[in-house]
Amino acid sequence: QVQFVESGGGLVQPGGSLRLSCAASGSIASIYAMGWYRQAPGKQRELVAGISSGHTNYADSVKGLFTISRDNAKNTLYLQMHSLKPEDTTVYYCNALYFSDGDEDDSWGRGNQVAVSS
Repeated sequence: QVQFVESGGGLVQPGGSLRLSCAASGSIASIYAMGWYRQAPGKQRELVAGISSGHTNYADSVKGLFTISRDNAKNTLYLQMHSLKPEDTTVYYCNALYFSDGDEDDSWGRGNQVAVSS
């Protein structure tokens, strides 16, 4: 099992920046990919950014604006967000894919609210 402690959300003005953090514990060595997702009310959860073996991928809507990174020494996943827009307002979740007893499994954080408003 992998557990998370998330932090960094909050209220920011349009054009501002925030950094989300997600500290992992538990079966960290078995993690092979991590990512940030977001889910607006009434919509499906969507992948914002992912990282695996140093390779990253982003949703088209955040390319060049958001950066995902992982500090293995601190067991922490980050999402640096710049030039935030009101449409970025929603709950952001961190996710980890890992192996458990030979099977693939995943864990989710509880979510971190981001609000972009003037």
